[in-house]
Amino acid sequence: MSHTLLVVAHPRTDSLTAEVADRVHRRLRAEGSTVDLLDLYAEGFDARLTPVDEPDWENRDKTYSGEVHAHMRRMEAADDLVTVFPVWWFAPPAILKGWIDRVWNYGFAYGRSKPRLAGKRMLWLGLAGGSRDEYAEAGLDTVMDTQLRVGVSEFCGIRDARLRLLHDAELSGVPQALRADRVKEILTAADEVLDAFRPDTAARA
Repeated sequence: MSHTLLVVAHPRTDSLTAEVADRVHRRLRAEGSTVDLLDLYAEGFDARLTPVDEPDWENRDKTYSGEVHAHMRRMEAADDLVTVFPVWWFAPPAILKGWIDRVWNYGFAYGRSKPRLAGKRMLWLGLAGGSRDEYAEAGLDTVMDTQLRVGVSEFCGIRDARLRLLHDAELSGVPQALRADRVKEILTAADEVLDAFRPDTAARA
């Protein structure tokens, strides 16, 4: 049995992002995995980096804030890390970036000869309003992959990491009669991403 830290970053519980996160949550639990649901907005996570959580390059064993150490323990306990988020300005929302800034900190996520997060697996699952072709033409998918998979996960020792984008996720321009079908398509795409990330889910879900 594996344990997943599922991180969600959207302010509305009725958003498509929240619906995808709920789908992922239920899929993981259905296969027998345990899930620690970390809803950054619901838990009131403060994305602002203050001096207490600022890295001290001369002390990799610095004691950070109690909130940050609690999040570090949740990360350490997980076998898999899954983040579900909307793509805003071709990047994760500020609250998720702030979570990385504060929690993926020096001495914990990086700065040691043996990375503490090595051996974990990670999935960045973003909901993008633009189409796959639009992102590919502008190179935005490559930019995001470099930023998140390479610049965060691999930099911190997580070699088995991937970024997957669910495209055409902006529903405001979709006629009401077609929205249910669009949502179904996106949820099906999320299932396929999860099946590829954790092949055992396909057999057990």
